[in-house]
Amino acid sequence: MNLASEEDILELVRTKCTPILLYGLECFQLGKADRHSLDFTFNRLCVKLFITESRPIDVVKDCQSYFAIGLPAVILKEDRTSLFYDTFRQ
Repeated sequence: MNLASEEDILELVRTKCTPILLYGLECFQLGKADRHSLDFTFNRLCVKLFITESRPIDVVKDCQSYFAIGLPAVILKEDRTSLFYDTFRQ
């Protein structure tokens, strides 16, 4: 039995866990396997949270788009890396 709703858990993951997971990674050039590993971790969290059995990745992707949650590799590429490089260009 969960004490918190899925929305609450995802909000905690977005505000607390994702920044910790991505801290310091913006200064590294991560390989494809590293980015896949980050995404796999987040996808497994969603599979366990939404208790999906059949075609779990399709359900996970739908839930991620519904809750507007990006994968860690996408967040890292779009937001954090560009901010890191912008600080050195000035």
